[in-house]
Amino acid sequence: MPRTPCVTCVVAMVFLTACSPGYVLRAGWEEAKILTARRPIHEIVHDTTASAELRGKLRLVQHAREYAQRTLKLVPGDAFTSYVELERDTLLMVVNAAHEFELRWKTWWFPIVGRLPYKGYFDFEKARLEARKLDEQGYDTWVRPSAAFSTLGWFPDPLMSTTLRADSAGIVETVIHEITHSTFFPKGQARFNESFANFVGYRGAISFFCDGLADERLCEAAEDRWHDIRVFGRFFHSVLDPLEKLYGSDLPADEMREEKGRILREAAERFESEVQAEFRSGRYRGLDPERVNNAWLLSRMLYYTRLDDMENLYQRYGDMPTAVGEVIRETGNGDPWEALDRLLAHPVALELPASAVETAAR
Repeated sequence: MPRTPCVTCVVAMVFLTACSPGYVLRAGWEEAKILTARRPIHEIVHDTTASAELRGKLRLVQHAREYAQRTLKLVPGDAFTSYVELERDTLLMVVNAAHEFELRWKTWWFPIVGRLPYKGYFDFEKARLEARKLDEQGYDTWVRPSAAFSTLGWFPDPLMSTTLRADSAGIVETVIHEITHSTFFPKGQARFNESFANFVGYRGAISFFCDGLADERLCEAAEDRWHDIRVFGRFFHSVLDPLEKLYGSDLPADEMREEKGRILREAAERFESEVQAEFRSGRYRGLDPERVNNAWLLSRMLYYTRLDDMENLYQRYGDMPTAVGEVIRETGNGDPWEALDRLLAHPVALELPASAVETAAR
């Protein structure tokens, strides 16, 4: 199973959180180190002392950022104009927690963005300690690595060396994903924000490689990955349904725990026997039912909710700038999922001016 490409560890998580002073100080210190270590990307791509591989990947980032702004009409601000070489291969660890017998997150409240179902740690051992503490409180937990984050335009987010560990398609997907967050981030809507950014990131990468670069090989690879991520999302939804039915029953805790394990084992077997045959990209491996729990499932659903509906919206409008702009316009200050429902119920595309996304975002 591939690691999650990124998580939005927003500026509120770093500086404005209501967490312990030690957490705030460590996060602020790490962010300060990152900002201090930045080098302008345009300088590195002309620096002959830098490796050809690094310069090539940074040029790709430049092209993806420009494409996101010029063609997709996203709003990058100053994001991804600088680069930071880290001394480790993981940027930060993210802790997720969920109730053992409920498909419901434990959330943390942050100013500006509201409640979010994850908490990021630059100190990896503290992430593991937090997970153990939550385990002892009876939560299902999941600790995962992250290669990128967004401060939603509050700071000029640099590109991290951890992001460049991905292949070309992954780099472009991440750049467009994070720029989507700085363009549109409804407060307290973590699942929508991550799923929508995944849609824009993956669909945007297809547009970039197929139309922008006209690279047949990478175009096909990007299309295969978008196909696979939607297959993955459908599978996760199919696992949630029997669990929701179980958690709504009156079974004693021991019996419910045993039945939960059975459902997850059967899901892992079905994934291997049925679902894997649908994948095209070769990026997905089998599931280990011993590691799957509610936090693991919900952490995946952050990124895989209603992707087929978002694809249908794209097909109806015919281009990404219009689809994205309509979602932003229709949402306004309301619920983005309800906005998506309204747009799908009335699929007639509207002609938007070229600046529609920028105007709606502002």
